[in-house]
Amino acid sequence: MSDDIELKKRKMREELEQLKYEFKVELPKKIAEARAYGDLKENAEYHAAKERQSFLNARITQLSSQLSQLSNLSVSDISKDRIGFGSTVTVLDLESEDVMEFTFVSPNEVKPAEGKISLSSPVGMALNNRGAGEEVEIDIPAGKKRYRIERFTTMHGESFE
Repeated sequence: MSDDIELKKRKMREELEQLKYEFKVELPKKIAEARAYGDLKENAEYHAAKERQSFLNARITQLSSQLSQLSNLSVSDISKDRIGFGSTVTVLDLESEDVMEFTFVSPNEVKPAEGKISLSSPVGMALNNRGAGEEVEIDIPAGKKRYRIERFTTMHGESFE
């Protein structure tokens, strides 16, 4: 599983390098070309380039922060017998009896519709460091939810029911 973290870090570094190149090399050329067209108030190319510049700056900052967090993550610090980063958890909604599955991923991989959530989400905070059979009550925007942890698999491949 540490290979997964290394792969994520490598992909993030690659994206970061591409974004920095565009920000420092390609974008200044586009802005200079757009300025050459004259009146900047009604210059669509200039405004598009400036918007792209803002987006790139924000994305570079976000990726740098996430990469830093991921670099500080040590696989050996992640519990082998409790729910934590990288765990896949199956819970039972005690009211509706729906069964749901969540996987705890890094912030840049979050896709709630696919069950990929962050440990910093309300569900993540409630399930973090818990074990199979435990019940949790979670405050979510739609109200309170009560879940029982049916089973989980840690990022180390250990399964518990």
